[in-house]
Amino acid sequence: MHEQSAHAEHVYSSAQRNSAAASSPIVASWRRCMTMHRLAPEDERAPLRLTDEEFHRAREQSERLVAGATEELDRLFTTVGKAGCCILLTDRNGIALERRGAAGDDKDFRQLGLWTGSVWTEASIGTNGIGTALADERAVAIFRDQHFFCSNIRLSCTTAPVRDHRGELAAALDISTCREDVNEMTLAILTQTVRDAAMRIELNLFRSAFPGARFLMVPAGANSAAALLAVDRHDLVLGATRAARIALQLDDKRIAAGIPAADALREAVVSQQEEMVEAEKAALLRALSRTSGNVSQAAIALGISRATLHRKMKKFDLH
Repeated sequence: MHEQSAHAEHVYSSAQRNSAAASSPIVASWRRCMTMHRLAPEDERAPLRLTDEEFHRAREQSERLVAGATEELDRLFTTVGKAGCCILLTDRNGIALERRGAAGDDKDFRQLGLWTGSVWTEASIGTNGIGTALADERAVAIFRDQHFFCSNIRLSCTTAPVRDHRGELAAALDISTCREDVNEMTLAILTQTVRDAAMRIELNLFRSAFPGARFLMVPAGANSAAALLAVDRHDLVLGATRAARIALQLDDKRIAAGIPAADALREAVVSQQEEMVEAEKAALLRALSRTSGNVSQAAIALGISRATLHRKMKKFDLH
């Protein structure tokens, strides 16, 4: 009881200091919980829960998200699930859509509300990994008494946001644990694990949004693995992940206007005539490759005579 009252007092005193709220994302979240959501840290409460009908509707609206995340959730559970961790996937509204956890831990996690159908926004349950990650649109780790409510101070969680094919916030992926032996170093390892998993879910969502497209990796430093362009058969950009949008300064307007991938990637500028020459040469190379160098078959595939193909091959030095 003393621990809880001391926590509530600490939250109140920290949130009232402007300097603390400005320098600490956690304290800034505490202040939001009190001023925007009218919550009190001494309260003991579980997160809000949807009715079965509301949950069914939320699941239907997120079918593509769940489908794109299922394999990654299973992989993540094999890594951390048996170590006393619970995995939640929520939509952009903090509604827990999917859950992974060991049966032996189910009772404790269910009491805390770490269950499908629960709402893990800041408005529902104060400062927490999911709600704060969604509010700030960034990965966060909330270690024990960094939670807002006294009832959650034994919980540690780390969450990464998941973005859709347009780079917009779509979901949150969370790992939570109540293990007493978890320290900040362990949480840091879990934080990197959940970030990597969230990135792979994002890439799954991106690829599924552009079936039949080619995907190009954009040089983007440490974030290159997440920086992809979807390109059509004419080399026009169909879509870009958030990391690619940031690296190449792309937005929906530029993509909708039809920007060539070569221009987006700022490759060496060539004349329109040179582009036509290179396009013709590339078509010949593809035809010859597909026929294993058989000139007669390549000519038939291109709809030209064998003599014409030989002239073009001589022109481009392809013999």
